[in-house]
Amino acid sequence: MRILHTSDWHLGQFFITKSRAAEHQAFIQWLLIQIQELKIDAVIIAGDLFDTGSPPSYAREIYNQFVVEMNRIGCQLILLGGNHDSVSTLDESKQLLAYLNTVVISKVQDNLTDQIVILNNQQKQPAAIVCAIPFIRPRDVITSQSDASAQDKKMALSDAIADHYQQLHILAKNRAEEIELQYGYKVPIIATGHLTAMGVKSSESVRDIYIGTLEALPASAFPPADYIALGHIHRPQLVASSEHIRYCGSPIPLSFDELSNQKQVLLVEFTQGKLSHVDPISVPMFQPMQYIKGDLALIKSTIDQQDWSVSDLPTWLCIEVETQDYLHDLQQRVQNFCEGLNVEILQLKRARNSKTNQISRDNSEALEELQPGDVFERRLSTECFDTDEEKLRLQRIKQTFSHIVEEIKQQ
Repeated sequence: MRILHTSDWHLGQFFITKSRAAEHQAFIQWLLIQIQELKIDAVIIAGDLFDTGSPPSYAREIYNQFVVEMNRIGCQLILLGGNHDSVSTLDESKQLLAYLNTVVISKVQDNLTDQIVILNNQQKQPAAIVCAIPFIRPRDVITSQSDASAQDKKMALSDAIADHYQQLHILAKNRAEEIELQYGYKVPIIATGHLTAMGVKSSESVRDIYIGTLEALPASAFPPADYIALGHIHRPQLVASSEHIRYCGSPIPLSFDELSNQKQVLLVEFTQGKLSHVDPISVPMFQPMQYIKGDLALIKSTIDQQDWSVSDLPTWLCIEVETQDYLHDLQQRVQNFCEGLNVEILQLKRARNSKTNQISRDNSEALEELQPGDVFERRLSTECFDTDEEKLRLQRIKQTFSHIVEEIKQQ
């Protein structure tokens, strides 16, 4: 039995004003080829299929075309709702897609057996059981208690989510025993999830999930499934050093800081009812992107030394300038470096030095010796206001601060 684990497609995303439609279409075409060549039995998308709750029409069209193609090549598909996905948007076509070999689980179901999905092998016999768990909202698993402390609420929610996993695992085990009695062989149990597990590394494009007051779920809360396919974190990684608990990551870079990680989907193979191996399949980059950091001389040298004509598409650039000087013409200087080249600067920013996360002060100073304006000015000094728009914003910030200080003094 071969499963392909992917997540966090974010169809419909606009990346600093740029549409990702062409990239997503290219990725899907590539993915369909992999599915056929590798003889994949089923694909699991572990949440955040769309980037927003109201995806643009072209994103829905890409989604529908993919489902149709998956049905055409005879591959099963399980779609899980993520924190970016709208339950109503996913549910509107759920019954129709069921006729196209696709199971959609947008939220925790009232009847938990609806979250138990049987996957078949090429002989149309049961070959795996999926505990299909989407993004869990607090109201799905717990009743709020107004008199409970924040810590009690956090623990109660963590226990409720763990209990939801355990209940589904029990149902899956019972179903696996029935299949073994009927067919004479064991089948693996797969669980899914769209959440933050403790200890994982995130990226700029990942929106923090706070399920109630719960920031992250401990790995011990997961049941002893044969494989746990997770979504939400865009960097591929193991959870708690466990080979069978994995984030596959997003298939395309959703922020410039994700360029340091090779994008991938995961080929998960089971033999005789047990996990045999997990193989990462590297996803090509369909849109050239590059992150350049350094002082102006290094940035110019880096830009000059590269051949930007190797791709028909312009390379999207993020340039981070390391300089201690205030340069009113920074944007124009960098633009001049790229004049006539097949590149587009999507993001230009100043690098913060190692001290910008602290408000600098003399060792002999005490906080009570400083005036509010002193602290405020020092905090502003850690930010960059280079463009005309940012300078106007700085002026508004200072005016607002002055009004607040005056109001407090009058009170």
